[in-house]
Order: sequence, then C-alpha cells, then structure tokens
Amino acid sequence: MITRCPENPIIAPKDVKPSRPEFEVVCVFNCGVTRYEGDVLLLLRVAERVKATDPAICSVPLFDVEQGKVIIKDFPTDDPTIDYSDSRYVYTKDRIYLSSMSNFRVARSKDGVHFEIEDKPVLEPANEYEMYGIEDPRITLIGDTYYVNYSACSVTTGVTTSLATTKDFVTFERQGVIFPPDNKDVAIFPDKVGGKYYALHRPISYEYKTKDIWVAESPDLVCWGNHKRLISARPGMWDNGRIGCSAVPFRVDGGWLELYHGASVENRYCLGALLLDENDPSKVLARGEKPFMEPEADYEVNGFFGNVVFNCGVLVEDGTVKIYYGGADTVVGYAEAALEDIMSTLK
Repeated sequence: MITRCPENPIIAPKDVKPSRPEFEVVCVFNCGVTRYEGDVLLLLRVAERVKATDPAICSVPLFDVEQGKVIIKDFPTDDPTIDYSDSRYVYTKDRIYLSSMSNFRVARSKDGVHFEIEDKPVLEPANEYEMYGIEDPRITLIGDTYYVNYSACSVTTGVTTSLATTKDFVTFERQGVIFPPDNKDVAIFPDKVGGKYYALHRPISYEYKTKDIWVAESPDLVCWGNHKRLISARPGMWDNGRIGCSAVPFRVDGGWLELYHGASVENRYCLGALLLDENDPSKVLARGEKPFMEPEADYEVNGFFGNVVFNCGVLVEDGTVKIYYGGADTVVGYAEAALEDIMSTLK
C-alpha cells in the first residue's frame, strides 16, 4: 500500500543549520505541508539542544519572558534530586524542563524530494505560551491566506494550540491561543461547511486519562465552540493507546477524509483513516480497521523516540496521497499511497 522514497530520510538533522552557535540540531520532523508558488513547501519542526561541552553540566534552552529572549539554564549532572532518565526531559523537584526547543524552518522543493532549507527560523518561541518551544505545525490554505496552527509548550500554561497567518511564508502574524490547555493535534478544515469553519482537536483529561479526537466550529477561525467528541482509542486494536488528528482533512467522494495517528499502549505510532460526513463533520461515516502505514523502516523504528510514523500534512494530487512524515521523532520521510488503497481500509 505504501511506497517509501528510496532516498529516505529526505531530511535529517545534519541537513539543517543550528539557529545559534551554541546549539545543535537533534531532530527535524513533523512538518506542515502545502504548495506555494508551484513548489512543495514544508514547514519543518526543528528541535535544537545546547551543545554538551562539560559532562558535569546539563544545559537546557528556554524562552525567558522577563528578558524577552531565549536563555540557557544549567543543571549539575551529579545532583541526585534531578532525574535525567528520559532524554526528552529534565525532572527537577520543582518543575519539568524540555531538553530541546523547537522552531519552524521553511524548506522548498521543485520535485518534492530534494529540498532547500532556510538557515533561519521563520517562527520561534516568543511569549509565555511558548517558553519550551513551538511544535507540530499544520498548514491550511483558505483564500489567499495560509493558517498555521501549532502546539505551544510552556511550564506555566501547559500545551496550548496557537494560530499564525501568512501570505508569503516570510512574515507571520500571530493570532494567539485558539485552544486552551492541554490541547494539541489541531487540524483546520480548508473550506467552510454550512457557513462555519471546522477544526479537529485533541484535548487531554489527566484526571480520567482520555485522549480523544474532538470537533469544533468557529465563525472566524479564532473563537471555537460547539465542541463534540468524535472518536476514542479502541481497546484491542492498533490505536488502543492514544489518538490524534494528523493531516489537514481533505474532500473525497462521500465526505472528508482525515488521516490520523494512533498509538498502541506500547507507544507504537501508526497512521489510519477516518471518513467524516461532507455536510456535518461531527458525524463519523467510517474508520480504518487497520493502519495504512506503520513504522517498519530503520529510520522509523530507531531514533530519538522509536517506532513512530507521525504526519502533519499531505498533498493529494492525481489520486495519489503524498505523505511527508516524521520518522522516530528524528527525520523527515516521504511516501506515497493510492487514495483508493487508503479508502479500502475504511469500515
């Protein structure tokens, strides 16, 4: 069903320049995708960490609100009260820090495989909602404006979803937080339905441990309401651990197709399909009984966080779904699938 590009991974950390001399790029993944001026344009999530120069010190980057800039905070590695067991985090007795910080870079390609990557971020942490970085952009084109929603991470506010707009991928205007904490995996529909904008989102209940996909409506893409739960994780199936939307939904015969990610309780991330009603996206018509893409290649199985294929956008052209995805939270891969093959997984 899936044809992987023989040149995969098409973008790796070595292909991206650090934004600061003291940083190194550790991961590039989970990119938003669109067409712009005829090119394939990726909005890459680039994760950077502070270069290790002293084994006695662990340094983490974060945006300092009072100083209005990114700073570096140091911790002694021999402090028994600090937990370094998870490479993604530094756990102190007072708070959790991320070991890396993400920003967004633009990459352009004529052929969809070989990309020119800009050296400087087009969006990077800039306020209290983004103290720990910005993650997982998704791009929705409405009219002549590109709407970019992304996860904003902060110790003070949790994980919120923010929105930025652009017409040229050079200048961006932040529209603020559109979904409060903890909420991520937001995908905005590219057309109005019944005079309203729609979005999929994934709120988290830490009290009851639910991580379901919801749908919401908006008159203006900023104020969202009429929230409804759409689907949940399914016990005993490939997506029994957690789920979240991945690609921006797109029209197919019979409705809207959403390509979503699902993880097992063992944290194996796969991609599946979900068909929603054309006139009422809160109605589920069909759902993938099995994933159409699973982590199988070495760069999907092994990496910063292994056994992961994670997608934030696709191009659908001439019956082919062109998938740009994160492999093992480390690299960008490219794959293609026939739309009819993906539809065949629905039940």
